[in-house]
Amino acid sequence: MPIFNAESPNLEGDGPLIEVTFGLVRAAAVHLEAGTVPNPVRATALIDTGASATVVKTDLLDPLGLHPVGEVPVNTPTGHNVPCLIYAVQLTLPQGTIEVTVIEAPLEGQNIQALIGRDVLKHALLIYQGPSSQFTLSF
Repeated sequence: MPIFNAESPNLEGDGPLIEVTFGLVRAAAVHLEAGTVPNPVRATALIDTGASATVVKTDLLDPLGLHPVGEVPVNTPTGHNVPCLIYAVQLTLPQGTIEVTVIEAPLEGQNIQALIGRDVLKHALLIYQGPSSQFTLSF
């Protein structure tokens, strides 16, 4: 099980942040001609046990040229039953890569571009060490 340890000078204020990338799922990349696969999109993500699903900021995935695989109503701090698009992506975390579906939603006014939700965390071990301002994520 690969382990990622991080220390944050402001873990309480910022939360557990990690750098991730979002890219094409393997099946989509295979269908493209050699050399035309877009580069993955980098993002700062908050590990969020309060989020049931992984969320990306609106327009973050545009450089990948993805087509939505569905739509879901989402409750956000600014609205109830907001229709949001769903995309299939390859998510690369510091410990490895998994294929997941993500919800595109407004994450305005925050220093993050994504939330890592319980749909991903169900495969992980998360240890939040508040007194030492550290966290550990293992898959």
